[in-house]
Amino acid sequence: MERSGLSRIIPIILILIVIAASIAGIWSIGQSIFGGGAPAPTEVVNRGAENLTKTESGSGVRMTVRGPIVGNEEHNSYTITVKPNYRNMTTYKGYNKKPIQRKELSNNKKAYTELVHALDRLGYMDDLPFIDSANDTRGICATGTLYEFEVLKDNKSVQKLWTASCTRGSFNAKLTLVRELFLDQIPDNYKLLGKIDAS
Repeated sequence: MERSGLSRIIPIILILIVIAASIAGIWSIGQSIFGGGAPAPTEVVNRGAENLTKTESGSGVRMTVRGPIVGNEEHNSYTITVKPNYRNMTTYKGYNKKPIQRKELSNNKKAYTELVHALDRLGYMDDLPFIDSANDTRGICATGTLYEFEVLKDNKSVQKLWTASCTRGSFNAKLTLVRELFLDQIPDNYKLLGKIDAS
């Protein structure tokens, strides 16, 4: 008697398994045809962090400092760009960036390697840029100072982060230490800064 009961249950179990597998297959086909389900997550790549410590030709880092938003005649800014074989500091007057003074120096790969690794340890590119209008720095901190920090590759900006004296932007590393590292790359930088008001 037990054997005949078991022989009746086994076909029913097999039929239920086949039905469940069929439903799962139909569901899977429907999902692929009609595109249902959650989209695959996109991997966010931090291009700045990825390229910061590279030292081949064309690599570089740059700090740009913009002073308060005032009349064109009084507006000042400056940049410091460092590459494996080159260092430059340029001060500018006006919004069209008319150069006032420039100091260019040679560099070497070992010095550059030390700099970018120091920046890396300070979290120079640990964050990601804001998206769209949140990354627009025009008019930011009108009475203060805007700081922009970039990683360069083949003379083009790979990633730019920013912060300002009156608001926090996408750059969250220690501003005073990073700024000091850049300034220390240019001996007598105070002589160039003494002719402008860009803090």
